[in-house]
Amino acid sequence: MAFADRVTHLAPEGAYFMLARAQALEAQGREIIHLEIGQPDAPTFENIAEAGIRAIRDGQTRYNPPAGIPPLRQALAADAGRRRGLHLTPEEIVVGPGAKPILFFPTLALVQPGDEVIYPDPGFPTYADMIGVAGATPVPIPLSEANDFAFDLDAFDACVNDRTRLIVLNSPSNPTGGVLSLEVLEHIAEAARRHDAWVLSDEIYSRLVFDGITAPSIATLPGMRERTVICDGFSKTYAMTGWRLGYGIMPAALAERVALLLTHSIGCTATFTQYAGLEAVNGPQEQVEAVVAEYEQRRDVLVAGLNAIPGLHCRMPQGAFYAFPNVSAFDKPSDWLADYLLEEAGVAVLPGTAFGPYGEGYLRLVYANSISNIRTALERIAEALARL
Repeated sequence: MAFADRVTHLAPEGAYFMLARAQALEAQGREIIHLEIGQPDAPTFENIAEAGIRAIRDGQTRYNPPAGIPPLRQALAADAGRRRGLHLTPEEIVVGPGAKPILFFPTLALVQPGDEVIYPDPGFPTYADMIGVAGATPVPIPLSEANDFAFDLDAFDACVNDRTRLIVLNSPSNPTGGVLSLEVLEHIAEAARRHDAWVLSDEIYSRLVFDGITAPSIATLPGMRERTVICDGFSKTYAMTGWRLGYGIMPAALAERVALLLTHSIGCTATFTQYAGLEAVNGPQEQVEAVVAEYEQRRDVLVAGLNAIPGLHCRMPQGAFYAFPNVSAFDKPSDWLADYLLEEAGVAVLPGTAFGPYGEGYLRLVYANSISNIRTALERIAEALARL
């Protein structure tokens, strides 16, 4: 069957592919510890779930404006002022069914064939695929472990030019857990202004940071708000992965274009889901703080355990809920090692190459799981790797 060129490069997302394999083994009676899928292990916070149920009972099940219901857009604008120091109007907020449309649609609205788009590698696989669908040239920038998984600024400087239309950032990062420093963001911002490029800043993990640090946003730097799209959402912070609720912060003129893309693709995001999001934003935030503290404890257990296994070494991630250990000492491809650990140890992890070629030599492990499961997984991994 012949397909349009714009979709021939698309591939399954590694996390969903590995999850399906792990679930198939579970169906055969195997006990699998899931460290492959990037979602919180806790249910949606009760007050948020109840708000969604209440909205359904109140009849909030009909069409709504494609850019989102006005109360949620207003609340998100106010939240951006509190957390990011950005003074926004609701017209600069677009709500989508998950964060992925807020990655895809601004890219489609801004990028044309012949343009170049810079993005991180290893990085979220949607970045490369959305660039390809837009018909632009993808330009990967390696995230180096030696540089704490920040952008390789020398490589960035060698690649950025007047054909660069868009620069994709992700901080805290999936899969590395790295956080871009203010100095790195200032360097990138200067290049974006000089070459008249846009920045798409994926900040979905911005609340999940540890050790008392914060994840600065490039949109707060001089001259950047008018050329930056912030992608954020509810899935990771509020354990709402299945609710499919995300949002973007962008200049109002671009927001109008993105809303039209939403109009002609998904129509609108479910109304009751948005009322649950409204409760998430306006409701108590102590639950978020408690979850972040729990993730930090899990991170410490996982990273210490990984570094105790001969042949592994893992830097301490600063954010998100991913560890990205270096497994190059085993002289095996990352995808082979991930398959081996699933089959032999009953632990589902992802190969670093699921996030791009520069992920070779690494595995990604999710610590959104209980400490007891993490410790069991470490024991199984250690035993399996010792047999190689």
